[in-house]
Amino acid sequence: MKRSLSIALFSALGWASLGGATPLAQDDKSVTQDMKDAGNSTKDATKKAAKNTKKGTKKAAKATKDTTEKGVNKAAEGTEKAAGKVKEKTTPQ
Repeated sequence: MKRSLSIALFSALGWASLGGATPLAQDDKSVTQDMKDAGNSTKDATKKAAKNTKKGTKKAAKATKDTTEKGVNKAAEGTEKAAGKVKEKTTPQ
C-alpha cells in the first residue's frame, strides 16, 4: 500500500513537473529579455553619466581659464600702475 501510494505521488509529481516545464520555458525567455533590458538600461545610464561628467568638466575648465585670465589681467594692470608710479618718482622733473 505504501509502495503504490509513493509510486502514485511520484508519478503525479513527475507529470506536474513536465506540465510545468512549458511555462518555465516562456519564463526563461522573459527572464532573458529582462536581463537584456537591464543591461541596456545600465549601459544607457552609464553613457549619460559619462556625458554629463564630461560636460561638467569642460564647464569647470572654462570657468577656471576665465578666472585665471581675469586674475592675470588684473595683476598686469597693477604691475603697470606700479611701474608708472616708480617711473614718475625716478624721472627727474
